[in-house]
Amino acid sequence: MAADGAIHADVYEWDAWRPEHVAALLAAVEVPWYVAAGWAIDLFLGGQRREHEDLEIAIPGERLQEVVDALRDLEVFVVGPEREIVRPLAQARHLLEQTHQTWVRDPREGVWRFDIFREPSDTDTWISRRDSSIRLPYDDVIARTPEGVPFGRPEIVLLYKAKHSRPKDDADFAAVLPLLDGDARRWLVSSLELVHPGHRWLDELR
Repeated sequence: MAADGAIHADVYEWDAWRPEHVAALLAAVEVPWYVAAGWAIDLFLGGQRREHEDLEIAIPGERLQEVVDALRDLEVFVVGPEREIVRPLAQARHLLEQTHQTWVRDPREGVWRFDIFREPSDTDTWISRRDSSIRLPYDDVIARTPEGVPFGRPEIVLLYKAKHSRPKDDADFAAVLPLLDGDARRWLVSSLELVHPGHRWLDELR
């Protein structure tokens, strides 16, 4: 371990919690947070469809400390600009503006439990990391399962997934597409045209 606490990201393995576990941890937190990425798609669809190597949640970056305060007995690390290096939050606050990922470690088990995406925001407004002109009230970004677990609406999640378009992202897109209403499709089309013009998903969305 380096003097600043830096370690390689692979020093600890991932044994991610399920979304409901994190929801219980953050039940008293007033920060508008939501389950992101692949798990958000599964929550929208109503059940787990595939294995998930990790669990990501998204929060307004400026309110990170409120979330950290609720994570008793857990350790928070900042993923550095090198990506393969993580550092304890206490020694890496100067890197928060350069990156957006924050990994949470369970020291009792010696494993990573979930990843906190720190997103741009303006009070009650979510701002896309892909393009700061894409903005929505958090009420339009977050949906909830019948059990109350908050998750990112699928069109929001798909905008992020479009960057890589891996097989699992294409599968998520295909599963969600028939369920997207007109407003969601139009929003995703306009956002993709702005961020990823010419993306292959656009033809299917139209």
